[in-house]
Amino acid sequence: MGISSSNPFSSIFKSKAIKLLMLGLDGSGKTTILYKLMLNEVVSTISTLGYNVETIQHKHLNLTLWDLAGEERIRTLWKPFYNKCTAIIFVVDSSDRLRIDEAASELAKLMKEEELKGCSLLIFATKQDCISPMEIPELTDQLGLHDIKDRRWYVQPTRTLEGIGIYEGLDWLSTKIIEDRKSKSFKSKFSFSNKSKQQKSNSQPNTPRKNIQMMT
Repeated sequence: MGISSSNPFSSIFKSKAIKLLMLGLDGSGKTTILYKLMLNEVVSTISTLGYNVETIQHKHLNLTLWDLAGEERIRTLWKPFYNKCTAIIFVVDSSDRLRIDEAASELAKLMKEEELKGCSLLIFATKQDCISPMEIPELTDQLGLHDIKDRRWYVQPTRTLEGIGIYEGLDWLSTKIIEDRKSKSFKSKFSFSNKSKQQKSNSQPNTPRKNIQMMT
């Protein structure tokens, strides 16, 4: 006989891998972050030609990270990967002011995609160890993040070579995923309970009412 857990949300941590998309312009540092998370070391990388995919465990969640190539000619191929995405990690080179408008434009396109509706958004502001990087308030304004009202978002500054900020950002994202799953689990249980009560009520026979005369 199996042992049943008393935790009503235990199934949250037993589900299959959660799909995360890691997007951004070429050269922003997506692949470096991926393998820092995977191997806990910095590896030499070249521009991604298609995609890299790895699965890691974080906060009891199995996270499958899809690192998609960010070159302009390849970005049109992102769309087929949107299906069943749970959250987006958008990587921005905070030292590259010349391309920040391009990054903002790509992010705005993603926010309009129906398949990505409601996906939590984590922004990794990479290369904070470079000379004169954009600070978080400036980056937030440049990306137009305050205009995003339909999802939760968070900007995490990182120094990838030192591993600073990467796990903190993933902590935030994992917490939001867990909160969402708990909420969906509760709503599902509540809906099922109400449906069962309604069915039980409908199955009960109607009892004829007795006429009661008031004494005066």
